[in-house]
Amino acid sequence: MKLSSIPKIKHTEANNFFLLCGPCAIEGEDMAMRIAEKVVTITDKLSIPYVFKGSFRKANRSRIDSFTGIGDEKALEILAKVSSAFDIPTVTDIHESSDAALAAQYVDVLQIPAFLVRQTSLVVAAAETGKVVNLKKGQFMSPEAMQHAVRKVHESGNENAWITDRGTMFGYQDMIVDFRGIPTMRSFAPTVLDVTHSLQQPNQSSGVTGGRPDMIETIARAGIVNNVDGLFIETHFDPANAKSDGANMLDLAHLERLLSNLVAIRKTITSL
Repeated sequence: MKLSSIPKIKHTEANNFFLLCGPCAIEGEDMAMRIAEKVVTITDKLSIPYVFKGSFRKANRSRIDSFTGIGDEKALEILAKVSSAFDIPTVTDIHESSDAALAAQYVDVLQIPAFLVRQTSLVVAAAETGKVVNLKKGQFMSPEAMQHAVRKVHESGNENAWITDRGTMFGYQDMIVDFRGIPTMRSFAPTVLDVTHSLQQPNQSSGVTGGRPDMIETIARAGIVNNVDGLFIETHFDPANAKSDGANMLDLAHLERLLSNLVAIRKTITSL
């Protein structure tokens, strides 16, 4: 697929990586607007194609009392308001086949969560909406296996799909990124590196996922050096009090410096 296939995407002529960035979950309109405004300002300054990310519902939670959302329609309406207010595309993840048609009314890209990327009915439902489909690589899957997920989208009549690597399970409570898989997956579809989820430390005894946000720049730099087409970064202005995945999110205050460094690295790499 071409980046220009995403509605409202800007800076496609800049030869930059593209960015999926926003909070883990939509907690309210004010927080979504605040984060989007900051990221739009930074990405416009650096000429980075940008898609605002926010989950309208968090279905994959360790504990039954974990935050799952503020209500499907309410969160989706906020995503639509973000898109309208800043003239940017948006992406959200879906968890059931029935979510596809609903979410497609509000967002531009439908994301298939890593744990669900082998669910044929879900992938096909997303593809049949005609929206761009972001396929998160399963933590349990090889890079080579992702060609079949991409093929499901294509054979459903939709050529607009990309792959996002979010790390591979390493033991019970850690993730690793195998950068050998980047060129393999890029041979199937444009490939994004999910920096923040790759630094999760899941399956903690507390039932709350841990993380290594101190390693965000290390992983992001390695992704750019290895020619990923895009980056996925979850961010929040108060990660310690975020309602979901706060342990591995990037503090919004650090985003501009990080992206500035990555743009500089990208320019160096493309000049070689």
